[in-house]
Amino acid sequence: MARFGLPALLCTLAVLCAALLAAEPKSKSCSEVRRLYVSKGFNKNDAPTHEINGDHLKICPQGYTCCSQEMEEKYSLQSKDDFKSVVSEQCNHLQAIFASRYKKFDEFFKELLENAEKSLNDMFVKTYGRLYMQNSELFKDLFGELKRYYVAGSVNLEEMLSDFWARLLERMFRLVNSQYHFTDEYLECVSKYTEQLKPFGDVPRKLKLQVTRAFVAARTFAQGLAVARDVVSKVSVVSPTAQCAEALLKMLYCSHCQGLVSVKPCYNYCSNIMRGCLANQGDLEFEWNNFIDAMLMVAERLEGPFNIESVMDPIDVKISDAIMNMQENSVQVSQKVFQGCGPPKPLPAGRISRSISEGAFSARFRPYHPEERPTTAAGTSLDRLVTDVKEKLKQAKKFWSSLPSNVCSDGRMAAGNGNEDDCWDGKGKSRYLFAVTGNGLANQGNNPEVQVDTSKPDILILRQIMALRVMTSKMKNAYNGNDVDFFDISDESSGEGSGSGCEYQQCPSELEHNATEPSGKSANDQAGSAGGLVRARPSLLAAFCILLLVMQREWR
Repeated sequence: MARFGLPALLCTLAVLCAALLAAEPKSKSCSEVRRLYVSKGFNKNDAPTHEINGDHLKICPQGYTCCSQEMEEKYSLQSKDDFKSVVSEQCNHLQAIFASRYKKFDEFFKELLENAEKSLNDMFVKTYGRLYMQNSELFKDLFGELKRYYVAGSVNLEEMLSDFWARLLERMFRLVNSQYHFTDEYLECVSKYTEQLKPFGDVPRKLKLQVTRAFVAARTFAQGLAVARDVVSKVSVVSPTAQCAEALLKMLYCSHCQGLVSVKPCYNYCSNIMRGCLANQGDLEFEWNNFIDAMLMVAERLEGPFNIESVMDPIDVKISDAIMNMQENSVQVSQKVFQGCGPPKPLPAGRISRSISEGAFSARFRPYHPEERPTTAAGTSLDRLVTDVKEKLKQAKKFWSSLPSNVCSDGRMAAGNGNEDDCWDGKGKSRYLFAVTGNGLANQGNNPEVQVDTSKPDILILRQIMALRVMTSKMKNAYNGNDVDFFDISDESSGEGSGSGCEYQQCPSELEHNATEPSGKSANDQAGSAGGLVRARPSLLAAFCILLLVMQREWR
């Protein structure tokens, strides 16, 4: 019985050995991973054709993998580029909106001034002829100062307008009293009576109020559009930190290493990573929203009492009304001046007649018909411009708090919200279980995906916050009709891209969060242990079968 039992036992063991060898999983193909890797412009020699031992991987889960060390390094760089590109696209769209609206407003205001000056010049030439031409530099200076204020802001509008009316009074006083000789000292005395006598009626007071408010609001609003453009432009340049870069690699390409090329990151998983990587941008939200609200307030003023178009279009008519007021009241005004400043010296008889013939100022203003007025500035109207910008401002509100979600809504970055059970969670194809953290630096202490140093705010972001705060203050002043001193904040808001990231291999791996199993081992540790067990099986089985054959020969 024993003679027949031993061969049977050996046969059974041989069959079992063959079965175990047949059950050993075959190495999976990496052809699809390789194809996608090469499609990104990378060297195909980096990519294995079949799964290999993954002990070399630093960030992606180890075990059997389709990624070589070179692939992980290049995927790390690619993930940062992908992140920068999507964030840049989101910001560039908003930046382009503010840039185009600023350009349109700037063109409109400058053309409005040019049209108003041309209209006044044409009307006054027809009305007053040579007399106006002899004094045209006075009006040219007025428009020059208005342009200088809009461009540089270095003009005190109230003082400038007061000076204009004083100079106009001196010129007209000479013309209506051409039989007298006036010294510069005498004319200075005349200027002192401007407020008291009101030779131009109530026009200077009303025009000063209207021009000051309209120009302050217009210039402040244009400056606000420029500041918004520059803030978005600067903040859109992001440089991921080392921790952010690791999280991006894990999210975007570690699934490829496991052969899951068609599985996209879970939406909430992406949201946590974006909120960690864009934590500093999230801190712009409060000041940005205050700034947008202030812009909308000034926009309402531009549509109403501070409408620069309604001030500048009829400015020629208003100045001419003032001149006619002076003409009609010239006798009373002259008598009061003579009483206060003393009787002027008459000109010699020959010079009196020549002076009267050359300086007669009896022409009456004749306004143009509406069809003769210049076309609307920049081919549009202020109302249409403001209506358009108001809509864009409302859309731009809460932009920074929405940025992480908008990035993850891009199909290149994550799966849709409705695909919560069939997505990449950083370790495998599963449902993402962590809650989404809040926006901003202060909320990142418990971010499960990105380690963020909440004690170090980004300097560039802080500068942009200050730029928005300063501009918001100026907007509020402009809303109340107060002139404000502008200064160039480009130096204050300049800086490099946010973050203090470093390139792959130049920074130590600092990814400190891993989901832990009940055993206390991380998912990565367990994957490595499992991989080691599977790798050990083929050699053990082969040794066992060789031992059986030797034993069979011995027993024979």
